[in-house]
Amino acid sequence: MAGKIGVYFDLQNIGGGLDVETLAAQTRDKWGDLAAVVKVVPLLADAVDEIRADIEAQSLDGVLLCGASPRVDGELYRFPVQVEHVNLREQCVLAYKNPDNSPVDSEKAPELLTIMARDYVNMGVVKLQKSEAPDSAAITSVPRILVIGGGWTGLTAAAEAAATGYEVVLVEKADKLGGAANNIPTGSPLGPLWTDKQPVNLAARIEKVTSDEKITVYCNAHVEKLEGQPGEFTAVIAASGGPVSVQAGAVVLATGWVPLDEKYLAPMGLGVSPKVVHAAQFGKMLAAGEVTARRIAFVLDTTLAEEAVRKAAGKAAEAPAEAAAPEGEEGEARPFVKEDLESIRHLQYSNAVNSVGMLRLANTICEKTDDATQAFILYKDMTVPGILERFYKKMQDRLGVMMTKADVTEIRDHGDRMVVTCKNTLLGMDFDLDVDMVVVPTGLVPTTAKDVTVNFAYRQGPDFPDLELFDGFADSNYICFPYETRRTGVYAAGCVRQPLTMDACEEDARGAVLKAVQCIEAAGRGVAVHPRSGDCSYPVFNFVRCTQCKRCTEECPFGALDDDEKGTPKPNPARCRRCGTCFGACPERVISFANYNIDQIGSMIREVQVPKDFKKEGPRILILACENDAYPALDMAGMRRKAWSPYCRVIPVRCLGSVNAIWVSDAMSKGFDGVMLLGCKYGDDYQCHFVKGSEICNRRKENIAETLNRLGVQPERVDQLEVAIDEYDKVPDLIDGFVARITALGPNPFKGM
Repeated sequence: MAGKIGVYFDLQNIGGGLDVETLAAQTRDKWGDLAAVVKVVPLLADAVDEIRADIEAQSLDGVLLCGASPRVDGELYRFPVQVEHVNLREQCVLAYKNPDNSPVDSEKAPELLTIMARDYVNMGVVKLQKSEAPDSAAITSVPRILVIGGGWTGLTAAAEAAATGYEVVLVEKADKLGGAANNIPTGSPLGPLWTDKQPVNLAARIEKVTSDEKITVYCNAHVEKLEGQPGEFTAVIAASGGPVSVQAGAVVLATGWVPLDEKYLAPMGLGVSPKVVHAAQFGKMLAAGEVTARRIAFVLDTTLAEEAVRKAAGKAAEAPAEAAAPEGEEGEARPFVKEDLESIRHLQYSNAVNSVGMLRLANTICEKTDDATQAFILYKDMTVPGILERFYKKMQDRLGVMMTKADVTEIRDHGDRMVVTCKNTLLGMDFDLDVDMVVVPTGLVPTTAKDVTVNFAYRQGPDFPDLELFDGFADSNYICFPYETRRTGVYAAGCVRQPLTMDACEEDARGAVLKAVQCIEAAGRGVAVHPRSGDCSYPVFNFVRCTQCKRCTEECPFGALDDDEKGTPKPNPARCRRCGTCFGACPERVISFANYNIDQIGSMIREVQVPKDFKKEGPRILILACENDAYPALDMAGMRRKAWSPYCRVIPVRCLGSVNAIWVSDAMSKGFDGVMLLGCKYGDDYQCHFVKGSEICNRRKENIAETLNRLGVQPERVDQLEVAIDEYDKVPDLIDGFVARITALGPNPFKGM
């Protein structure tokens, strides 16, 4: 713990009429020898050398910087001791609003602002006092990357990883490399000028991988088991010659996709008529020279299939026992299941790939045959990603290709031809199109939706968790952390992550390899990879008090904890993402981080000056704000002078999943009138950096409400509110609305006790 602390006030970055000298004097008087150095400096950025001199001369073991938000310039201040920040600018001076909405006197700080600043400084001192420098959890990382999947993405990943100097083990379940690319001799544009198809040169790519001495390839093989943690994984590969054990530091998952079951496209004729094929089948036929049709309709409108499944869903909702979905394997009707709706989403997700793919196929068939060939592209939404728009524009002028937006309302077999009924077309007329063959979209279903691809030897099971939330895709958060999965050290790339064109798969492979390299290097230094990159703390367990309740192992979103036969947690620090969900779950307070723990936050809560006179001095509200979305939103609101009630005190937490019920109890016993849990959105459109933190906190809130009821305290005094990082303009209203509700409830019954 920090026993001698230097407290520095950044005069230029505080401003707002706050009497900083008086604030510094109060800090000296309250903390005495603990605050060995208390200084007001004109500009903190210019005082770095002075602070370093004080650290050496006074033997300081902690530095408290009072000024701007740590998110603004926190990285500028790196000292050989622990450093904490007190946000007196964005969330104090700039966020201050007089309770009666009267103008703020810039010449003299209002009393409430002075009290607020003093509370924040005292909270900062005790936070540093209760913090310790974490020990290293570094391990000897294995400089080898395991790539699962030998298709286009896997081959790229293996070559890129080897080019960085890492050893690579490539595992492919088929008897040859290449995957779906074997049926695509000429691909959509793979590079500049992005206007023409290009040969994929798959043989050369395979040769590059198989001839590289850093790469070991196993075909006809799969991963039978993966155990350990990032930096020191052990994989058992079931190969044709018997099981092989391989050490690896990280894993790139590039197992690709499988076609959507044909039954879902049966309303469009797939599997019903031999003249209807999906795009992947057509590409294979085209590569083999088996296409003889001269008039071909490429149908991108999947409304017929979508409506059939939704109709089944409606029947299931009305009469579940009688509802029927697409036919099963034996042709019998079967009950509607959730998988059927997911199938439609897989079609929708695949629209961009199908749009580009059908442009390529139409172009290719016109090149391979004579001028009599006609290709008709009928689309509801032509979705062409990024720079491939150039390819689309060139295809609009391609001889033999006709495109039109159209609602395809029927596809029927008419003996020697197929008839496609088109309505609401760009041609201004409805018509029946006679063709020799119909090509419908291919639904790209990630392999992780169908099979266990990695076979984790984890307490939480062999598969990726909660895949239904992502419709089977392995990626855990598209926006914040591409390539991430819910298993630290395993990075998804290509169509197992999301439907992608071949050029995007190459880019994905490079990105996943970079993440794998970062993971191996981070494990060797004992620091987190994401989202708290560089954090060297990790959960420490007091096993003497552990009751083997298993809450920590069950609630950890990332499978960082195994357990023994008794239920005692077995930590894997390199799997941990430092969210604190485990110690938020622990009722015995067995788990802590050196620099983030139950006692630390509880002590900060107890440092707030809570007035006894509710009517005269107002309520006190504690805001536990997620550092990933809520805290930045508060900062941005303050910077834009969107102020909120001065009765609130904000404490950042790593994740709402780390909030322990004891903190709410501490606040209520201290006399706080309300507690706001301000975090990320959860549910189907979740934004939580730790995936389930907000959701878990919401469940715990129900238990807190029961406890408050038993104590005679209204459960409405504790509420969880959601905010996205870009909703800073809504934050003040959320806070003020909560303060108004608490004010209406009156004082906490425990106030003054």
